[in-house]
Amino acid sequence: MSGRYTTSNYLEGSEDMRPRELVWGVVREAPAPKFGHQSVVTRTTVILDDHVRRHALGVVCVSPVDVVLDEAKALVVQPDVIYVSNGRRSIVRDQVWGAPDMVVEVASRSTAARDRTTKLRWYRRYGVAECWLLDPHRYTVTVVNLGAHGSRVSRHRYSGGQPGRSTVLPLLKIRAEAFFD
Repeated sequence: MSGRYTTSNYLEGSEDMRPRELVWGVVREAPAPKFGHQSVVTRTTVILDDHVRRHALGVVCVSPVDVVLDEAKALVVQPDVIYVSNGRRSIVRDQVWGAPDMVVEVASRSTAARDRTTKLRWYRRYGVAECWLLDPHRYTVTVVNLGAHGSRVSRHRYSGGQPGRSTVLPLLKIRAEAFFD
């Protein structure tokens, strides 16, 4: 893909497993993630999906899945893992049309800075309640409450045997080390 795209142009393309996003009309394609990154993504997906299914809370999906944050401005992202609660499940169609309740970004050396800054700003602006930033190099999980429903933005970093706390999934009790090899 080259040139400027609308959200419709982007979504009309053929399905494939390449990681890519539409940022203000420009397609951004990155190389496939490394094995270690995908291992953390897989483990995270299994942990979250098991919890969400056990408690019948909603749906979990792993990337690549398009999340349309702003159709008019052509902003489509592909977080590593997403969670959408039952109460907001109507946003899930062929793509996710709106902000998931929670997104997970697993840092790689080439994406860490962008995940912690630009994408966090987008997630907050478009209504994602919580973002987890997993760092497989430091073995840390940072849970960022993005200020949904008028609350303040807060960050809590967990490592080793420390159990992470989520405002979106308050029943989930999982040690940070469970996400890493």
